[in-house]
Amino acid sequence: MPLPENNVPWPPPALAPQLADMAIDDAWYSGDKARLRRVYATEGLGNGRNERDSSGRPWRFWERPRPMGRRDNRLHVPLAADIAAKSAALLFSEPPKFTFEDDATKTRWDEITGEGGLNSTLREGAEVATALGGIALRATWNADLAKRPLITAVHADGVVPEWAFGVMTGITLWRELLREGDRVLRHLERHEPGKILHALFDGTSANLGIRVPLTEHPGTSDIAANLGEDGESIATGVTGLTCVYIPNMRPNRKYRSSMLGRSDWQDDGIRDLFMSLDETYTSWMRDIRLAKARLVAPSGYLNSEGLGKGVSFDDDREIWSPVNAGPTSNEGLTMVQFGIRVAEHEQSWRAFSRKAVESCGYSAQSFGLGDTTAITATEVISQERASMITRDQKGGYWLPGLADLADVVLQLDRVLGFSSVTPARPNIEFGDSVSEDPKTLAESIELLARAQAASTETKVRLRWPDWDDTRVKEETDRILKETGAMVADPAMTGAEGPGAPGFGDPAGGEEAD
Repeated sequence: MPLPENNVPWPPPALAPQLADMAIDDAWYSGDKARLRRVYATEGLGNGRNERDSSGRPWRFWERPRPMGRRDNRLHVPLAADIAAKSAALLFSEPPKFTFEDDATKTRWDEITGEGGLNSTLREGAEVATALGGIALRATWNADLAKRPLITAVHADGVVPEWAFGVMTGITLWRELLREGDRVLRHLERHEPGKILHALFDGTSANLGIRVPLTEHPGTSDIAANLGEDGESIATGVTGLTCVYIPNMRPNRKYRSSMLGRSDWQDDGIRDLFMSLDETYTSWMRDIRLAKARLVAPSGYLNSEGLGKGVSFDDDREIWSPVNAGPTSNEGLTMVQFGIRVAEHEQSWRAFSRKAVESCGYSAQSFGLGDTTAITATEVISQERASMITRDQKGGYWLPGLADLADVVLQLDRVLGFSSVTPARPNIEFGDSVSEDPKTLAESIELLARAQAASTETKVRLRWPDWDDTRVKEETDRILKETGAMVADPAMTGAEGPGAPGFGDPAGGEEAD
């Protein structure tokens, strides 16, 4: 499929409903109250007193118009942003482990990803994918910036992928370079097997407009110098696409035919919980605001400031004119202070928060809504089982995409002359999102040692699960040498149990009957 023709609707009409839905998800993710008001805008007088829309339906919290001439006291709780950040942390709090059969390939991959900060890009991608339903990761290059391929993330509201039988066959990335009134300048970057196409369109907010030279904007002028003979594409020299798309979760419940994936809070019920949480916090703050102590003063206590200037009250004055009233008549100054419904509001926000995170697929414990007593890593995993299941489900979508990306990055690296390693598709393992408590691990290893149930090598592997065989052997030999047990350790002799050296009498065996 080539680049779009001139003067076609944009974004593509088939994606318009999903993009509108993404705008709502994005507003919750951003935490911007102005954007929440905008995406939930309804018809009304906008005077803050009208409680129903034009159809007679009561407005929900963020649908109410902003009060005219008064401060908007509505508060927003960034729970959606917290959920997105937690999801990314569960996936990439520790970098995934890439393994290759060729050591040289592994070394070069570590150089590329170490210099480029791949794990930071993955965390960004995972967080945005949680909010918008997916993320695109592309491989590109600029030899003036770095002697390696560059990996960047493109958000789901700026991609138009195409699939055939579940396999992505092409993807168009687009971005707005200029918006002046209704005029919009868009850059389209289309990835196809073996090439990348570029075009610049001058149109409107709803129409792609006409194609103009890439040199018309400084953001694309450098690309023009690298185009091929056709004037629109750059050959990559690799097999496959130089861009992958990774969905957050599937299926998309609202648009079941879509392959874009779904946001964690795409369901309207979850958004309503977010809205109820904001309303609860706003009500709580209103209680605090109204509970400020106030004095009700008789008119005789007020000082006139002159004709037309009103009156004032001196709250530092210590002596007042006598009041002809009994001491218990309450005819002097009266203090008014309302109560704050702390328990009711706290119970409400905890209930709304807990239900929202559980509906998104996470354990309440992951957000501090469960038991906060100090527990071991094993107990954490048990209590956060729902979060771990969601993490594994999302990881299932990330693994094939990352493997494809690594393969094409290494191909590009060789084609561009940055290295001569053999490209390969790696095996990938996600790191543990919950690290074992060092004290608990040490106690476990000590118990195994007392029971003579594990060799020194096994204990080293338990302590350092990320070490390779060479490093494990070096550490094992070092420990055995320091303890004088090079001969006595069963792992070094291949013998185990009674009769093995070091198990039983010093001679290395038991006496015969």
